[in-house]
Amino acid sequence: MQKSLKSKEYGRLLAILVAARHDAGVRQQALAKKLGRPQSFVAKYEGGERRIDVVEFVTIARALGRDPVRMFRDFIAGEEAAQRGRRGS
Repeated sequence: MQKSLKSKEYGRLLAILVAARHDAGVRQQALAKKLGRPQSFVAKYEGGERRIDVVEFVTIARALGRDPVRMFRDFIAGEEAAQRGRRGS
C-alpha cells in the first residue's frame, strides 16, 4: 500500500473533505477558526502538503456539520467501486 500524500486514495479523501467544506458554504478561514488552527492548516491538508490523521478527519467533519462515519463510508464505497472497475478492465 502506497503511503504517499500523492496517492490516488489520499487524493479522493481530500476531495471528499474539500467538497464537504464547499457544500457547507464554509471558507478555509472560517473552518480554521472552528478548528482553532491557522488558515494555513486547512490550506496545507487540502493542497496535499500535510497528511491528516483519523482524529483530525473526525474533528474536521464535525466542524463542517457532517457525520464522519458517513463520510468515511463514502470514501470506502468509492474505493470499492474503483477496485471493481480495475478488475473489470
